[in-house]
Amino acid sequence: MTKITYAKALIDGLHGCMSEDDRVSLMGSYVLGLSPLNTLVDRLRDDFADRIADPPISEAAVAATGIGAAMAGDRPFVDIGTASFIFEAWSQVVNEAANAHYMSGGQVTVPVVFHMLHGLRGGGGAQHSHSPQAMLFNCPGLEIVLPASPADVKGLIRQAIRSDNPTIVVDHAKLLAIEEEVPDDNYEIPFGQANVRRLGGDATIVATSLSVQTSLEAAEILSQQGVEVEVIDPRTIVPLDMETILTSVEKTGRLVVVDEANLRCSIASEIGISVAEQAFSALKAAIIRVARPDVPVPFSPPLENYISIDVDKIVKAVEKVTT
Repeated sequence: MTKITYAKALIDGLHGCMSEDDRVSLMGSYVLGLSPLNTLVDRLRDDFADRIADPPISEAAVAATGIGAAMAGDRPFVDIGTASFIFEAWSQVVNEAANAHYMSGGQVTVPVVFHMLHGLRGGGGAQHSHSPQAMLFNCPGLEIVLPASPADVKGLIRQAIRSDNPTIVVDHAKLLAIEEEVPDDNYEIPFGQANVRRLGGDATIVATSLSVQTSLEAAEILSQQGVEVEVIDPRTIVPLDMETILTSVEKTGRLVVVDEANLRCSIASEIGISVAEQAFSALKAAIIRVARPDVPVPFSPPLENYISIDVDKIVKAVEKVTT
């Protein structure tokens, strides 16, 4: 075990797969965005120069090329960059990659990974701050991964590349610098297995991506107030481990779902209604969603902070369901 950053764990996972399988290639080498941490990608350039391409800025063409390469037997890792840019490739991702296996009667597989950085980044404005995972959640045929820790991103990246299905890996730029102990060996984390990040009996928080870290901070504050919260990180939303979520809610009787996508038709909405349908009798209070308001993201830092998911909003939501 070595203490490393989320960014290094991500690159370690990608490097391991490229070392083991020469069908794995990288399209777009700004996997870590414009962060100084993107120098970690130099290791990939040094070791696999013949399998790395920096194509022109045309997300539709890049996505289509990745899909075609996957259909032909390769395993491309396609970096979309800022998550908002996937809208330029929407038809390719949701109408081609997601449908090909079904429409071919199982004859065609599309083992492509689309990687992106979502969420509020600090001054990104309305066109660079989307969290489109909820929209992609609505498109059958895609696996969707939302890592929240260095140890998870390494294992989930490897599982995504090994999957025969088109997979979306949604990272958050504000996670890249966090550090934790990560196993030195290569490993995969199976999709559809949630991680119970903290045990508690008074309320359940289900959160994804950066919001997991924020929820853990909120849980620590609540613990000092005598409220013990269970924090669950689904890790993937397709497939979604509802069993772990339901088991927790049946124990605590209270649910807060935290999601950086917009409130309307969010991941929080889907998880909330699924719990209401399947475990209504266990609930002692109404389910509360903590999500981004349904407004375009403002460029103004104070306004961006106002709509962001923060510790205080999560604490107040838990206080509401427990009093």
